[in-house]
Amino acid sequence: MAFGLSSQLRFAAVLFLSVGMLSACSSSQYGEVYDPAESVNRGIFKFNNAVDEAVLEPVAKGYRAAVPQPARTGVRNALRNLKTPTILANNLLQADITGAGNTLTRFFANTLFGLGGLVDVAGSEGVTYREEDFGQTLGVWGMGHGPYVVLPLFGPSSVRDTTGFVVDSYADPVRIWLMNSDNEGWYYGRVAVATVDKREELLDVLSDLKRNSVDYYAAMRSAYIQKRDAQVRGNDDADLPDIP
Repeated sequence: MAFGLSSQLRFAAVLFLSVGMLSACSSSQYGEVYDPAESVNRGIFKFNNAVDEAVLEPVAKGYRAAVPQPARTGVRNALRNLKTPTILANNLLQADITGAGNTLTRFFANTLFGLGGLVDVAGSEGVTYREEDFGQTLGVWGMGHGPYVVLPLFGPSSVRDTTGFVVDSYADPVRIWLMNSDNEGWYYGRVAVATVDKREELLDVLSDLKRNSVDYYAAMRSAYIQKRDAQVRGNDDADLPDIP
């Protein structure tokens, strides 16, 4: 189902306004958390946490209990393989030629010799997975976070990263192909599986963060900003929780 002109115009308007806000509100690139709408963000965070405790966390625990580790790893590898076009585009936008080469190497090795991406053949040979998105690209280009925001259901973000999320979502070739070939169900299925996979991956991390935090909201905000700063600097192997 193709997007109409009005949808494209709305997207362009939102993107333009978002980038404009980002340019206006950005302070330093690293280390600062600007949270002018904290009261609203805390309300959304409380709602998200309630949904997580009622739905996502139990589903993730059930998934971990029911599906063996090798199968879960295969699902995660396949989902990562499907992100290749987005990651490669951001490698190139960041002028990261080495990263682009690694991304292509991983895709062809894992697709051809890893059962279509289920087995991380490249990773076993030292070509490790590294995620890139347009929010990181904007950071590499020198844009700061802008105001911190908590998105309903999506969680921690910033004006910069929200803009990047919208761009990546609309430009994802896999999404475009599925949506324009009457295969929307496969796209939403992919989103659902990716959500459960990510929540399962973070079961222990978020449990520890919640248990050891005096203020869970502030701890989550700090962890998110630190992780995003590390990713922009190309230090995404830092010992920081991978807050989605």
